[in-house]
Amino acid sequence: MLILFISGFSFAGMSQNDLPDKSGKLVNDYVKLLSRSQADQLERKLVAFNDTNSTQITILIVNDLHGYDVGDFAQRVAQKWGVGQKKYDNGVIIVLKPKTADSKGDVNINVGYGLEPIIPDITAKRIIENEMIPRFKSNDYYGGLNAAVDVIMGLAAGHFSADQYDKRTRNDNGFGNLVPFIALIIIIIIISRSKGNNNTMGGGRRRSPSLWTALWLGSMLGSGGGSWETSGLVEVALAVEAAASVASEAEVSEVAALAEAGNQTHQGIV
Repeated sequence: MLILFISGFSFAGMSQNDLPDKSGKLVNDYVKLLSRSQADQLERKLVAFNDTNSTQITILIVNDLHGYDVGDFAQRVAQKWGVGQKKYDNGVIIVLKPKTADSKGDVNINVGYGLEPIIPDITAKRIIENEMIPRFKSNDYYGGLNAAVDVIMGLAAGHFSADQYDKRTRNDNGFGNLVPFIALIIIIIIISRSKGNNNTMGGGRRRSPSLWTALWLGSMLGSGGGSWETSGLVEVALAVEAAASVASEAEVSEVAALAEAGNQTHQGIV
């Protein structure tokens, strides 16, 4: 996906010097993305939760992942800092690298193994997609972080379950519910064009995408991720439109790859 939130990997050849040192705070904004009052509000909220619940939530904001995937980076920092109680491995770390003029934004919620039954990977992914990325796209970084923290706290405290959150967000996400219908319309357009444009000037035949290619391209509309640049829906729609008029299957494959790349920039951000 967005990037997968928890990933296994080898530490061989990796330097701990690339990771920031642990501070005495739960909100670690190394790029001054948040205002002082915003950082203080989040800090007070996280400290109060840490004092009343066994779960510790930490936020890290950096401008460089040093070449690591954001999931790898988050897991390394969590292990270096010892986020959560070691006995229960019940810490959560949110790592955010804001979007810049020459790089996409990345965000990850890394959940300790002890909390995975309560906050599974798919739920962490949905928190990013539903609470964070929409606000990040509007440059409301505080709002995205605060909303994500509220959901994580609610899950960890047992106020609602991951299933309840997933159902609620699926019902609330009106646009997300329209995606299958949009994909279906695009597929119908492709198929109808392929029937209406079989003959070209000079008696030759122009090859159009097969039904399976159309279905695959349409399915790309439903995927998500943990980074943001431009709207994945617009990118894929344009790629599908281009695919309808290409001259060979090789070109169709190339456009399909382009569509996938465009959709991944919506991943997991703006």
